[in-house]
Amino acid sequence: MNISKTCKLTMALAGAVAGTTPLTTAVINMEGFEGVAFFGTIATKDPTNYVKLQQGKLANMGDAADLEGTKLATTVDANSFLTDLYKPKEQYVQLIITRTVSTAVGDIYALQYSAKKMPVAHPATIEAETHISPEEGTA
Repeated sequence: MNISKTCKLTMALAGAVAGTTPLTTAVINMEGFEGVAFFGTIATKDPTNYVKLQQGKLANMGDAADLEGTKLATTVDANSFLTDLYKPKEQYVQLIITRTVSTAVGDIYALQYSAKKMPVAHPATIEAETHISPEEGTA
């Protein structure tokens, strides 16, 4: 089976112009998945511009708690980041982007994987296709 039927891709946060306010992704419900990888770009490298993961039992993340050791800062301007959370202990997770030095942020995606039920449906905001051994020719 191909990856698009076993994983769920969600745009968790639309890109943001340069600023210093923190940003929070959409809450990702982990029910039915083993892990989630968040990825995207942060325009300006600085140790005070970083991402971190949080989890909680409540869908509104009213009980959100930082996850130890998940702070990640990019080391080169405009580098992408990828932070992978396998088997979170709570049902809901989110990514926080701390921006102390003014920086823009690209779109942030959440890729949930190891689905317990397949095939997986992607959100309506993701246009998805699957191609299995297509012939060469006009796309």
